[in-house]
Amino acid sequence: MSSEFRVKAISRLHAEFSVPGDKSMSHRAAILGGLSNGSCTVRNFLPSEDCVNTLNAMKALGANYEVLEALEGYGPVDLVIHGQSGKLSAPAAPIDCGNSGTGMRLLAGLLAGQPFTTELFGDASLSGRPMGRITVPLGQMGAKIETKGEKPGCAPLLIHGTRLNPIDYDMPVASAQVKSAVLLAGLFAEGTTTVTQPAETRDHTERMLTSFRVSTKREDNTISIYGGQVPEATDFTVPGDIS
Repeated sequence: MSSEFRVKAISRLHAEFSVPGDKSMSHRAAILGGLSNGSCTVRNFLPSEDCVNTLNAMKALGANYEVLEALEGYGPVDLVIHGQSGKLSAPAAPIDCGNSGTGMRLLAGLLAGQPFTTELFGDASLSGRPMGRITVPLGQMGAKIETKGEKPGCAPLLIHGTRLNPIDYDMPVASAQVKSAVLLAGLFAEGTTTVTQPAETRDHTERMLTSFRVSTKREDNTISIYGGQVPEATDFTVPGDIS
């Protein structure tokens, strides 16, 4: 026995709705806001578990935040993030990245250049994902990163931050996360760090660095960043992600 449903089309629809903020850009807003030289208002931040874990990771590193407004239910929020001018503090405990590979890889790049040791861990799924694509270039910059997972090369990550050297890195595999980790580490390197990707990847990080007044340069698939820059405190609205 089958059921038949008939849907009658309407001629026109008038409505207003709010599209939740982009997940990838919410991660980056939490990080760049926390690194900035003042307080940033971030609107339409996506309060998904992954993004909140990154936000709380930055809080554990000294970048506090307040929620200004939250929509009912599972909707975007407006925040004020208090940047630390690039000078973060050692966390009191290991940092939980949950299920977020984006959060862990971006934070690893950031933490590689800090003058303290940090442990990043995640759930069982995240602990099974290889991290060699970031530990190799960050190691070339001078960071010492131990992979402590049951599987070789997997999280938890014990990151011994240090003063970093700039590198010219040719990525063997195109990856926006790896590119972003190296660029964030490049902020703390003494010189110019370049990343060349074998194919174009999402450019959320480069666009947002520009929004936070960080100077970068792009030629074809090579991106350069100049060390020693501090992101400028900027109010930022996370674009909606209709996907």
